[in-house]
Amino acid sequence: MSTTLPPSAEQAVAATRNWVDKAVIGLNLCPFAKAVQVKQLIRYVASPATSPEQLAEELARELLLLQAAAPEEIDTTLLIHPGVLTDFYDYNDFLRLADDILIDLGLEGELQIASFHPDYQFADAAPDAIENHTNRSPYPTLHLLRESSLDAAVAAFPDAADIFEKNIETLRRLGPAGWKALKLDK
Repeated sequence: MSTTLPPSAEQAVAATRNWVDKAVIGLNLCPFAKAVQVKQLIRYVASPATSPEQLAEELARELLLLQAAAPEEIDTTLLIHPGVLTDFYDYNDFLRLADDILIDLGLEGELQIASFHPDYQFADAAPDAIENHTNRSPYPTLHLLRESSLDAAVAAFPDAADIFEKNIETLRRLGPAGWKALKLDK
C-alpha cells in the first residue's frame, strides 16, 4: 500500500476539472459534457473516504442528493475519491457494490453510474493501450448520471452509438505523446 497522502479536496477537484476541460471536452470524448460544464451543472465532490464502506455510504448520499435536485441545478455528479480504491482491480470490484446501492435505493432506470480511474483498462486491451484513456481520470471517480439527461443528449446527437469508436480513433491519432502534451498530470 502506498504511503503517498491523497490530495486535498481542492487539488482533487481542480485536477478533475482540468481533465474534464482538456480531455473530456477538449478532445470531445463526451459531446454532451460541454453544455453541462458551461452551465455549471456538474457537481464535483472530493470524497474524504478512506475505506470502501465510507465510500459506499457517501455514494448513497450523493445518489439521493442528485435524485432530489432539480436538473437545472445539478445535472450530473463526479464523486472523486482519491483516498480509496486507488488499485484499479479493487475499484472494479467496488462497481458491483455501487450498482447494488443504486438498485437498493430504487434508482435503477433513473440514475446510472459510469466509471473512471487513473489505471482504467478495458478487458480486451493491453495496460498501455491508448484507448484505455477514454476512461482514465486523474483520480478514481464515480460519475453519477441522470438517465433522462442521457436520453435527451442521445436524442440530440444523431451518432451517439458511434461515440466510443470515434473516441478510440481520436486517441489513436493523438497517441501517447499527444496525451502527455495535454498536461493532465496531478
